[in-house]
Amino acid sequence: MTDININQYKITEEPFYEIQEDEVALYEAAYDARLPVMIKGPTGCGKSRFIEHMAYKLGKPLITVACNEDMTASDLVGRYLLDANGTRWLDGPLTTAARIGAICYLDEIVEARQDTTVVIHPLTDHRRQLPLDKKGELLDAHPDFQLVISYNPGYQSMMKDLKQSTKQRFTGLDFDYPDTKVEAAIVAKETSIDEEVAGKLVKIAHTARNLKGHGLDEGISTRLLVYAATLMNKGIEAKRACRMALVNPITDDKDIRDTLIHSIDSIFA
Repeated sequence: MTDININQYKITEEPFYEIQEDEVALYEAAYDARLPVMIKGPTGCGKSRFIEHMAYKLGKPLITVACNEDMTASDLVGRYLLDANGTRWLDGPLTTAARIGAICYLDEIVEARQDTTVVIHPLTDHRRQLPLDKKGELLDAHPDFQLVISYNPGYQSMMKDLKQSTKQRFTGLDFDYPDTKVEAAIVAKETSIDEEVAGKLVKIAHTARNLKGHGLDEGISTRLLVYAATLMNKGIEAKRACRMALVNPITDDKDIRDTLIHSIDSIFA
């Protein structure tokens, strides 16, 4: 194995994160004990930003994997590759994290196949080991290694959910969208937009979130509010920016679009 530059995985600038309750203290306690952590919450509510913030705060390298249905165990663990000199082993992101003592963050874990996610099991109990069967190696995780996963419970079904045998290997933190004042402050901080305007964007988001389960799969995320504010900062008129960032991406249903557009027109009258 070639030497790994740990610094390439470290976050050099502090990511902005607004503390909601006691999530920072809870995560720090879990990391101190090297307990695996599961982060649950809706799309765009700050799960990934929180993990980036904590990796920076703790001074630890972070390796993030965006899970998908085509991801195989080899994509996580590693594989042999052919080159001019024959074959060589290439560690996957999970193996790299276990070797160097990084926080490994598997984002939207349920998007991966269940036969893929079982490879994480030996890393989440007292063994803290990763079997590299193809390589014939049993890797003991670095003392600083921690595994973190996230998913959106609102999208899950019986056919697409974590097994109990996986869930019960993790501690858990529930995330949700911030309250109105905090969310407006986040949007204002992220984009330098006027706080009054940020507050109006949050009102639109609440309209959409109230439609969840009534024709809308997911409400407007804090991330999309930041997009709308960014467009407005670029000179796009408020109503047009809101339609582009807050309406068009989340639904094609005409009635729901009309409802959201009416809310936008009223709030930005």
